[in-house]
Amino acid sequence: METGPAIFAGAAFTLFGAALLVWTGVRVRQGEPVALGVAPRAAATLATLFGVLFTALGIWCFGRL
Repeated sequence: METGPAIFAGAAFTLFGAALLVWTGVRVRQGEPVALGVAPRAAATLATLFGVLFTALGIWCFGRL
C-alpha cells in the first residue's frame, strides 16, 4: 500500500471509529436513543461494534506503512 493513501485511510477510519465510540458512549450515558426506531440495546451494541471495527481498521492501515 502506498504511503499517501494509507495515511489518509488510516486517519479517516480511526477518526470515524473513535468519534462513533465517543458519540455512542455519550448517548448511552445520558439515556438518549442511539438510533431512532431501533431497540436501544441493539443500537448501542451495533454502534460500539462498528466503532471498534473502524478504529481497528484505521490502526491496521497505519501499521501497513
